[in-house]
Amino acid sequence: MNQFNHTSDKLIEITKENIMTAIKVKQVAHVCIFANDVEETRVFYQKVLGLDTAFNFLRDGKIFGFYLNAGGRTHVEVFQKSEAEFSELNQINHMCLEVENLDEAMDHIKAQNVDITKKKKACDDTYQAWIKDPNGVKIELFEYTDKSAQFIGGDRVADW
Repeated sequence: MNQFNHTSDKLIEITKENIMTAIKVKQVAHVCIFANDVEETRVFYQKVLGLDTAFNFLRDGKIFGFYLNAGGRTHVEVFQKSEAEFSELNQINHMCLEVENLDEAMDHIKAQNVDITKKKKACDDTYQAWIKDPNGVKIELFEYTDKSAQFIGGDRVADW
């Protein structure tokens, strides 16, 4: 491997040896989003995606944010920020939630009167559909298959 990372104005060569001594990430702990209206956002994530509140953040006796359980030890963190707006120029483009059954998830989401894209089999042999939360945050709903590249590897030709 002959790649370089830019850190503190010094180039550090990434080698097999120093990758093996790197920290070991267990999983994504949380994704943080800003909400124009935290309670509208809470209702969306609870009713549409079935995520329960783990706890609230309070300031001066009022809720200004919360954590939602997203399976295992992963969470969605939400904070009030009235001036927040989504832009395609943001560094984080979307978040992806793995679901057990995409067809059932899509039926539930449609029953909540939320727009959802058609189900698509992606080039990595996963199924996906997309929604947006009330703040414009794009959410990919994702179902793995037995042939998903995430498990069996192999380069895939992008079809987008």
